[in-house]
Amino acid sequence: MLEELKEIRLKAFTELGSASDFKELEQWRIRYLGKKSRLTQILRSISTLSIEERRNTGAHANAMRKSLEEALEEKSHALKTSHFAPSLENRVDITLPGYPIPIGRSHPTTQTIEEICQVFQNMGFQIFEGPDVEWDYYNFEALNIPADHPARDMFATFWIDSNRGMKNRLLRTHTSPMQIRVMEQLKPPIRMIVPGRCYRYEATDTTHESMFYQVEGLAVDKNITMADLKGTLFDFCRCIFGDERKVRFRCDYFPFVEPGVEIAIECLACHGNGCRTCGYTGWIEILGAGMVNPNVLRGVGLDPDVYSGFAFGMGVERIPMLRYGIDDIRLFYNNDIRFLRQF
Repeated sequence: MLEELKEIRLKAFTELGSASDFKELEQWRIRYLGKKSRLTQILRSISTLSIEERRNTGAHANAMRKSLEEALEEKSHALKTSHFAPSLENRVDITLPGYPIPIGRSHPTTQTIEEICQVFQNMGFQIFEGPDVEWDYYNFEALNIPADHPARDMFATFWIDSNRGMKNRLLRTHTSPMQIRVMEQLKPPIRMIVPGRCYRYEATDTTHESMFYQVEGLAVDKNITMADLKGTLFDFCRCIFGDERKVRFRCDYFPFVEPGVEIAIECLACHGNGCRTCGYTGWIEILGAGMVNPNVLRGVGLDPDVYSGFAFGMGVERIPMLRYGIDDIRLFYNNDIRFLRQF
């Protein structure tokens, strides 16, 4: 049996040296290391031999199997190298670094919303979110805008007709409805902001979109005054646009606040000297605000003689447009990667 093992070893190594491809190598493996190979049969029959023969034959057979397996691995590696090396040398420089994987990032609108929220969170405001599809009551009536109020003309509304033909649902025109929903559920003190999408049925141009983002804010408590409103929004403007930026308050009208104000900042392009960006006024309006109208407080069961509050709202896209000199709001929604990767 030892002589037979020597013959098998010699023949196996001779044939292995002449194997030129993976198919021949696999045939060789089956022939000399497979389950039906002569070497495997010898290993299985060792138990039938005498103790002395078992010791010698088993040692030689196991050593031979190990040497054949090592030779097979070396031959396989050599074939792989010879097979793939020419194609790699001709087509790929394996010493070059791989292609970089693009890293995702937040949309500029998302970045701005997160920054706004962080500023107000630092002041103690909570963040709330509300539904995009809203009831007429919350979007208009509870905000001191009844059905026959001329202020409804300020909001070009997407109405959703119910099965009964009644126009009582709509795509919210502002995030202000959450003021009412929160005041119905929570007792003062309340400090809240509401980021979210809003919808207006109007033609799109460089400064208007039918869908846009807005952040609404509300604070209600005892003894809140216009000074609190001014202090809060002064701090916000300086956090967003810089400590050196001048801020201006002027009277304005909004049906759910009384008195109402508009807040403008010094033009970032001309620094107050007047240019096309600011309409040669030196100022750019960024948000509207005011003291909560007593009718709104009464509607949610709060006594306006005891409680007062202020509210404000701003378009989110307007801030990066001013910061970065973007002249068309539609760029935020075109999903042009050349524009988005700049932020």
